[in-house]
Amino acid sequence: MVGHGVIEVDLFSEQVNGTDHPEAVKFKELLEDVAQEYQCNLLLFEVEKGTVAFSFDSDELMAEILKILQMK
Repeated sequence: MVGHGVIEVDLFSEQVNGTDHPEAVKFKELLEDVAQEYQCNLLLFEVEKGTVAFSFDSDELMAEILKILQMK
């Protein structure tokens, strides 16, 4: 089995500190929608002090997300 990388992004203010915060819940729903489009699964979703960590079981999707983040 190949391990999948984790993407970490400073996305929210530090007040967003957990997956049950409304902003985090909305972002997780967005990630789950994207996973469905790519026919893959969201493997990891964590939020700590505004930093979101997530991972999918699709190398293609992970590569696409990294490309988007590098353009910023």
